[in-house]
Amino acid sequence: MVCCGLRFSSPPRNHGGGTPGGVRSLRCSAAPSSRAAWPPNLSSMNPAVLFDVGTFVIAFVIALGLYPFAIRSMRRARSGQVIQEELPETHQVKAGTPTGGGILFIAIALLGGLLAMLAGHPGATPAVAGLLSGGFIGLLDDVSKLRRGSIGIPARLKFPIQLVLAIPVAWIALGTQSLWWLPVAVLAVVGTANAVNITDGMDGLAAGLSIIAVGATVLFLPGAPAGEKAVGMALCGALAAFLIFNRYPARVFMGDTGALAIGFALAAMAIQQGWILLLPIVGLVFVLETLSVIIQVAYFKATGGRRIFTMTPIHYTFHHEGWSENRIALTFWGAGVVSALIAIALVRMLA
Repeated sequence: MVCCGLRFSSPPRNHGGGTPGGVRSLRCSAAPSSRAAWPPNLSSMNPAVLFDVGTFVIAFVIALGLYPFAIRSMRRARSGQVIQEELPETHQVKAGTPTGGGILFIAIALLGGLLAMLAGHPGATPAVAGLLSGGFIGLLDDVSKLRRGSIGIPARLKFPIQLVLAIPVAWIALGTQSLWWLPVAVLAVVGTANAVNITDGMDGLAAGLSIIAVGATVLFLPGAPAGEKAVGMALCGALAAFLIFNRYPARVFMGDTGALAIGFALAAMAIQQGWILLLPIVGLVFVLETLSVIIQVAYFKATGGRRIFTMTPIHYTFHHEGWSENRIALTFWGAGVVSALIAIALVRMLA
């Protein structure tokens, strides 16, 4: 019986290498089992490790060299961020900061995926499809905000578009896994994309958390094929360079273009590896940020205007309490590392 998350029979351990049966008890049981060995061989002499590190470094160097030119180009194009009126004064001063910086790190990650495909490495397609689909929706939204103000594409229109474009991404990512899980996978893609987008409200916050989540997924959760790793490590390297310009005080924002692309790609990677149920743990901070908004809105409507939090997403509450943006980012990154380690520990416990 196929079940994503539980197997009703206890699979035998594989003593001959490959993914152990115990690990697969948390995976979608139809996920291919012949991908990466677990636990991973992190020796510096391991060619796979050298490939991953090399991909990260090359992407970082390329992005680091290109971002100053990209920022100047965005300034000339007058693609300045529009700040919502309800945000605090400390954020109003950011109006006009170039947005759309996600275009460059998406392009570099796509290049990594394309080169992996040309080299014959399997598994890049789901992440590439996620980057293209999420980036496309985000770009439309960013352009709409620049033309119409901070609202952008109305939610009643944007959400259906996300659902439609998430279907092929989820279908590609599922591969040979049971299509009974397609609705769950579609919701995972859309949910992750919006969670990353909601979190992207303070300098450096979403970029740092994305590096942690994507890196943990492709490096430390078993089942990541070489092509997916190429996309993931290229994305992490380019994001690390972006973070240099996005940390407080930010010189550029990733925009919805970058945030939605990251969310689509991260979910596609987790689905392809069969770890859809671990995705909320790997990206726990994203989940908590989203839950804070949902709880706030529900409580506000139920009580006729009362609030639980000072402001949501919850990072704004910390900011109202006097926390600096750097302190918030570092604290949330630390929580992201802890949640990623918990996900990795769960896999190790069952290996």
